[in-house]
Amino acid sequence: MSLAAISDDPFRAVGSEGIRERLKVATSAAHHALDERLGRFDLTTTAHYRRFLQASAAALLPLEQMLDRCGAGAVLDDWPQRRRSDAIRIDLADLDGHDVPVDVPVPTLDRPSVLGTLYVLEGSRLGAVYLLRIVAASADPRVRRATRYLRHGAGQGLWRSFLSRLAEERLAPGEDARVIASAHAAFAMFATAMAAA
Repeated sequence: MSLAAISDDPFRAVGSEGIRERLKVATSAAHHALDERLGRFDLTTTAHYRRFLQASAAALLPLEQMLDRCGAGAVLDDWPQRRRSDAIRIDLADLDGHDVPVDVPVPTLDRPSVLGTLYVLEGSRLGAVYLLRIVAASADPRVRRATRYLRHGAGQGLWRSFLSRLAEERLAPGEDARVIASAHAAFAMFATAMAAA
């Protein structure tokens, strides 16, 4: 293919090369603010860890339900195996917690918005590795056992495979803005849930 043909391809012009970097830069403040909220939980204590799981579930459950309805399986073939709703519900039950979804409307997602939402959910697996080390130091054996959510997908390279899929996506002009906007919306749901906790 000639250079002229490449430059005339509108999908190639916007492309997904660099979408990960644009997402990272665009959401860095939201990510940092959420990390600060998480830092207020002492995850070694039963009460705080339960509240953390409840807040996480409040955002995760409606987001995963929306991703189911909006075709996440068409974006990621292994989407059903990536879902963590069941894992977090079991952890909450083990700690006598409850899952109450955040009371904000979750919009219907188009394909670019699915990608942005998945970026936040799949990226949270990196933080889960760190949080798991904290939880493992708990004096409460129930807390140490209730780690299905934090351990979900460990060793399977799910973040790496998601990034590969994201890099393959051909975005039309303007679609990268929808990817970023949906990532912001997902971070906002988690922030709302953590603030309520």
